[in-house]
Amino acid sequence: MVRWALVSGDGLPVSGLLTIFRNVVDRAARVGLELPVTADLGYSWRPDKGRFFPRGLPGAEYPGWLRVSDAVPVAEPDWAEQVVAARKAVAAGAVDADVAAAVERAAQAYADYFFEWFTREDVDWVVAINLTLSDSVAVTTGLHRAADRRWGDGRAGGVLHWDHDLFGSCGIVEDGERYYPAEPNAHTPVPGSSPSDRWAVVSEALLKEARGYPTELEPVLLTNVLPLVPEDGLAQRHHEFLRQRDIAGRPVVLVPVRVFAVKGVDIAVEVFAGLRDEHARAGHPEPVLLVFGSLDEDPGYAEVVRAAVARSGAAGSVHFLDGVPITSHRDHTGAWRLDEVDLLRLARASRGAVLFTPGVTDVETVGLGPALAALADLPCAVTPYDAFDDHFGPGYARVDVDPADPRPAGAELSRRMPGGETANRALVASRFPDGPWVDHLTAMAEGRA
Repeated sequence: MVRWALVSGDGLPVSGLLTIFRNVVDRAARVGLELPVTADLGYSWRPDKGRFFPRGLPGAEYPGWLRVSDAVPVAEPDWAEQVVAARKAVAAGAVDADVAAAVERAAQAYADYFFEWFTREDVDWVVAINLTLSDSVAVTTGLHRAADRRWGDGRAGGVLHWDHDLFGSCGIVEDGERYYPAEPNAHTPVPGSSPSDRWAVVSEALLKEARGYPTELEPVLLTNVLPLVPEDGLAQRHHEFLRQRDIAGRPVVLVPVRVFAVKGVDIAVEVFAGLRDEHARAGHPEPVLLVFGSLDEDPGYAEVVRAAVARSGAAGSVHFLDGVPITSHRDHTGAWRLDEVDLLRLARASRGAVLFTPGVTDVETVGLGPALAALADLPCAVTPYDAFDDHFGPGYARVDVDPADPRPAGAELSRRMPGGETANRALVASRFPDGPWVDHLTAMAEGRA
C-alpha cells in the first residue's frame, strides 16, 4: 500500500482540480493507494478566497476518502496582507527586504508544518496541485524544504508537482496588472530542488513552457483523467434533487465552471436565453441552467452575472449550485448535493446540454467542459479559446459562440439537444487516455516513479 498527501493551491473545498484529483484517486485505489488521502486545500494561504480563509468553512463536509486539515501554520495578525504583498511583489519581480523577510519567516513555518505532517502520517507521495504558481512563494518554498528533509536521503517517494496552469499560460489580470509573472523569476521556486521531485503537466502547451523553466527536472505529460459516467438510468438521489429544486421534467443545461470573470458565466447566461427562447418556440419544456459555481466567489463579477440573468428574463430558471462537491452527498439539511458525474447523468437523461464559454482566450489550459459533454453524449456550445484545438481539434462537433452576440448559438444548440451528440465520445477518449496515468500510478505504488 502507498500513502498520499494532497496539497492544493486552489484554496477551495470544491473545484475542477479536486474533481480531477478524485478521478485520479479512483484509478490509484486499484493499484494500492491507501485511503483516506490526507489533505491541505490551501485555505491558510489564499486570502483572496475570503469565504474559506484561513481554515475553510466550519462544519464543511468532505468525502470519506479525503481527510482535510484546517491548520494555519502562520499566526501573525497581518498574514493575509503579507500574502497579498508578496504575491504582488513577486509578480512585479521587485521583492524588497521587508517582503523577503516576511516570506522567509512564513517559509520556515510551512516547512516545519509540512515535514511534521508528512512524518506523522508516514506519507510516501505528496501530490502538489498548482503550487508552482506564485499565490504564496513562502508556502511553495516551505514545501520544497520539507520534501528535501523527508526524502532527500533517498527514502522512496517524494513530491509529484502536478501543474494545470503555469506562469505564461495563466494570463489573469487584476487592476491592470498580471496576477502572476509571465515567467519564473528569482523569487519563484520551481520543481526540481530535491532529487525526490517529480513534475507532471496536463497539456502539450504546458509541457513546452515547463521545459523552458530554470530547472534540470524533466516534466512529463499526464493529460487530465476524466470521470466514468455510468450508462444506467437515474437513481433515487437524482429524482430527489430534481424535486428539491422543482425542476423535474425539464432539460438540464450545465455550466461546469466557477463564477469569476475569465470563466464567462455571463456569456453562458446569454446563450441560455437564446436556447430558452428557441425551446419555447418549438414547444419543448422550459430548460433549466445549473451553474456549478457560487456568486460569493467574486462579488464584483457576480453583479455582471446577475445583470445578465435579469436581461435574460429567466431568473427562475438559473440555479447557482455554490460549488459542486467532489462526491454526491446529503447536506446538513438533508438536501442532495450532486457531484459532476451525477449532474452529467441528469443532463443526459433530460436531453440537456453543456455550455463552456470562457470570457478570455488565454487562461484555460485545457477547458474540460467539452470533454464532460462528450462523456454524456451532450451537445456543447463553446466560445473560442486558445487551447481548444490542442485538446479537441476541428473534429469536435460543437456550436460556436460569438461572445459579442451569444444568443444565436443558444438557438442552434436548442435545435441539437433532442438528438444528443454521440460523435464526440470516441474522439475525447483518444485525447484523454487513461494509460499514461495508470502507468505512472503503478510506478509510484511500486517505488519506480
